[in-house]
Amino acid sequence: MAGFNLVNGGLSIALVSFIALITQEAFIFPSLGATAFILFYVPMAQPASPRNTLCGHLIGALMGLLALYLFGLQDAPSAFVSSVDLPRVGAAAVSLGLTSCLMVLLKVAHPPAGATALIVSLGLMPNPSQLPILMAGVLVLLVHAFLMNRLSGIPYPLWSSDAAGPALSLSPERP
Repeated sequence: MAGFNLVNGGLSIALVSFIALITQEAFIFPSLGATAFILFYVPMAQPASPRNTLCGHLIGALMGLLALYLFGLQDAPSAFVSSVDLPRVGAAAVSLGLTSCLMVLLKVAHPPAGATALIVSLGLMPNPSQLPILMAGVLVLLVHAFLMNRLSGIPYPLWSSDAAGPALSLSPERP
């Protein structure tokens, strides 16, 4: 399982990064690393489903943008270029809170989406025009996960929420 994750996690991030290099667009962003880990380590867990992955990242990005606008930060430099001030604290808190709430209400939990909300609300990807690129990066990762998991004999993806609980793993050493 460690080798499977080494190869596929690395390949998936390299693929998305290569697309970013060629296009000079932000296809790669930090929360994709956590998504790749989930897709290859617990592919049959509910948070690894394509529905949860796509919807979770979309919700996170939208709530990050909403928070930027609510706190008047849409044109402000990122928190990493300037400093963290009270509006930025508010934007980060609201984006993560709303993302978490909506994922639970809509039954599309995908923990890395919380990081996506913070990436946007902290100003790393503040433009609405970046949203389709962000989601395309998620989609590339999902396609790679589908192909590699299927080629390895793993019946990914899990489509039905009734098929498995969040703790289901293919790893024999875990319950």
